[in-house]
Amino acid sequence: MPYSYGVTARSQAAPDAVFSALTHAATWPRWSPIDSADIENGDPEDRQQVGDTRIFRSGRSVSRERIVELIDDRRFVYDNVSGPFRSYRATIDLTPAPGGGTHITWSATFDPKMPLSGGFWRWYLTRFMQRMADGLAAYAHG
Repeated sequence: MPYSYGVTARSQAAPDAVFSALTHAATWPRWSPIDSADIENGDPEDRQQVGDTRIFRSGRSVSRERIVELIDDRRFVYDNVSGPFRSYRATIDLTPAPGGGTHITWSATFDPKMPLSGGFWRWYLTRFMQRMADGLAAYAHG
């Protein structure tokens, strides 16, 4: 059974600044709980493209995520391709906020591998991703 979560944040930065932070994996440890970021066959300082796989480390946890859709300054979509999920797709939508800035919506649907763990993952991911969205909003504003 698929589960989902969604969180929101507002940045004073324009959508292009928020999108730039998302598409440069090297910035993620600066604004999130992630300890380090690498790119398979690439440089985390470069702008990532559809098909790139990012490797994030937080403590002993390692996550591999493949970018599956990019719409400049509007949408960033990735699949988690390792870890405790049969499937996991996250979408980060950016919309101009009234009066300036960017409204960030970070949501995902996922299917955990372990039976009966979906409620825990929804609880955990909602809190973790709220920290991600809040950190992104603050970082992009500089």
